[in-house]
Formats: sequence, structure tokens, C-alpha cells
Amino acid sequence: MKEKEFERLTKLKEIENYIHNEEKIKYVCGIDEAGRGPLAGPVVVASVIMPQDSMIEGVNDSKKVSEKKREKLFDQIKQEAISYGIGIAWQDEIDEINILQATKKSLTRALEQMDVKPNLILVDALRDINTLGIPYRSVIKGDAKIYSISAASILAKVTRDRIMRQMDEVYPQYEFAKHKGYGTAKHMEAIREYGLCPIHRKSFTKKFQ
Repeated sequence: MKEKEFERLTKLKEIENYIHNEEKIKYVCGIDEAGRGPLAGPVVVASVIMPQDSMIEGVNDSKKVSEKKREKLFDQIKQEAISYGIGIAWQDEIDEINILQATKKSLTRALEQMDVKPNLILVDALRDINTLGIPYRSVIKGDAKIYSISAASILAKVTRDRIMRQMDEVYPQYEFAKHKGYGTAKHMEAIREYGLCPIHRKSFTKKFQ
């Protein structure tokens, strides 16, 4: 590992190391989501507890990592993780209860999947969430500040991207594999030409109804 990357990862772990060493908290869980903004598909939340000595080269906010690199990191993170969970809410639930509440429900679902109970949760920005009684701290831009949240952001992003590539095979006219459901010019053009498909979020696409 290059010295610059080592220094970056060391800085990314400062908060968690303080929690482990000074606050004597053993299992620190990072949580992040992917897919709050797209016009189609689910929102996905990942939760992950990484070992204190984990330092996977390249772990960063998923938006700063290439798709190819994220796929590799996804497998490395799962292999090293003490425990992780993935929670999903699809478009019908998003339309019914709104994207914020669907994201919060997905967070709880992710925690329910974990076979090791965290002692503390660090979550990117969300508040007023059901963490199954586990204490949590909300960190603004946590995916760029905290190692385990960065790891969770990669798990969430890769999981959702894989879902959208599968949806591309079902609805090829929308090219979901390229834009993952976000409102790109090509996606908007496809909606105008073909209308909405079953995985579009009706609450996000009212002007096309």
C-alpha cells in the first residue's frame, strides 16, 4: 500500500479508533444508503461491522470509486466484515410511504439481518431511525469521514447497481444498466417514448403520468 493511501485510510479510521480505544466500544457499525434520488428501482441500505484493524485499500465514499473497483471492494468488504446486512425497499413502498421513510425502514431491515449485534451505529446523516434499541450517532457526510460508513456505502451501491443491471435485462428499452434509474437525459427520453414501467417510482415521475 502506498504511503499516501495508508495516510488517507488512517485518517478515515480516526473516529472509529477513538470510539474503540477511548470509549471502549467493541462493535461499531457503519450504515449508508444508495438510491434515494433515482426515478426507478429500490433504495438499498447496508450496515457493516469491520474489524478494528481492517484497512482495505481503496475503501472510500462509493461516489468516489469506479464501478469496476467497487465490485472488487464489495467482495473484500464482505470477506473481512465481522457482520453485515442489506435492507431494501422497492418502488411501491417508496410511493406509499415516501423515500425518507422507505430508507429508514430499509435501515432497520439491514440491522435485522446482522448476526452480530452492534454496540454503536454510525449512520450517514439520518436521524429518528429505528435501530432496534442500539445507540446511534448521525454523521453528516459520514461516507467520506468514517471507514465503516464508506464500506457500507460500497455494499449498498454495488447491491443496487446489480439489481438495476438485472432490471435492464427485463426492461432493456430504458438502459437501466447505464444510468441505474437516475434521471439522465437518455432515461427521460426513454420514458417519453415508452412510458413508465413497473419499477418506476410514480411519486418521482408525476409529470410523465
